[in-house]
Amino acid sequence: MLSFVNDYSEGAHEKLLQRLVETNRESLDGYGADRYSESAKQKIRAACACDRADVYFLAGGTQTNQVVIDALLDKYEGVVAASTGHIHTHEAGAVEHTGHKILEIPHKEGKLIPDALEKYLKAFYQDENHEHMVFPGMVYISHPTEYGTLYTKQELQRLSEICGEYAVPLYMDGARLGYGLACPDTDVTLPDVAEYCDVFYIGGTKVGALCGEAVVFTKENTPRHFVNLLKKHGALLAKGRLPGIQFDALFTDGLYLELGRHAIRMAGILRKAFEEKGYTFYIQSPTNQLFIVLENGQMERLKEKVRFSFWEKYDDGHTVVRFATSWATEERAVRELTALL
Repeated sequence: MLSFVNDYSEGAHEKLLQRLVETNRESLDGYGADRYSESAKQKIRAACACDRADVYFLAGGTQTNQVVIDALLDKYEGVVAASTGHIHTHEAGAVEHTGHKILEIPHKEGKLIPDALEKYLKAFYQDENHEHMVFPGMVYISHPTEYGTLYTKQELQRLSEICGEYAVPLYMDGARLGYGLACPDTDVTLPDVAEYCDVFYIGGTKVGALCGEAVVFTKENTPRHFVNLLKKHGALLAKGRLPGIQFDALFTDGLYLELGRHAIRMAGILRKAFEEKGYTFYIQSPTNQLFIVLENGQMERLKEKVRFSFWEKYDDGHTVVRFATSWATEERAVRELTALL
């Protein structure tokens, strides 16, 4: 059975496993205070061109989004996100569980539109009743978006300017950041992300790690007693060495971007095959997620040999599905899939 269902089905890249085995018997300090975690933090700061960044390692994306958003918001505040934002659609109400509302606004191809954000924030403060409403306390975006699309450098800069005008932090969910940065079509670099976002995370779980995300605060703006808040959320790993060692390997000799580029190359081969065979794209994604409209009967037949994701119903006779490549996707598997199309 071929698998293109997501980008985290496999375990971890061999170099990360090797480092975990090599360091396995070492006795190290807990909670991320070990020398490998510190080395990883230094490498991440260098890659971000941000010496003052604070870096913390967490286990997974939903946990990271919940903890960061809850830590940054006051009790009377919510988080602004596109209506398609991952925290709004696929995280089981994790943010709302902390008592903070998600304030959804329109999107374009999964992206939060700067003009729509500015209009929303302006209208909120012009409303004479805004003291009776949930305050917009921060802005959430993801890069790539839920539809695999990417922000441009200009869009990020404009979003950052708007957030600055209203004194709300801009937070980027980077679960698949490695695939976005590796895309040939992008003009956004990791230093750009560090410059324009107040906080973001570098996803490891979906880009070659067994698990782990690296949260980066870039403006000397880490919430007070953040380690304490991590523990309150059950998010502070005693064996903090596990993500630390993995990120130390990911940010050695350009491995993180190398893994991203591999997934993008595999997606490019698959994208070309869909185009040549006349398939309908639901949206044009330049990254490792391809969204295709399939006739329902065709979809059921393909399911017998290939694993892929249901995305949404298109109409009574068609369904939007997602094919995802990853750091581990083999070209052989891509060729086998193209032969089945």
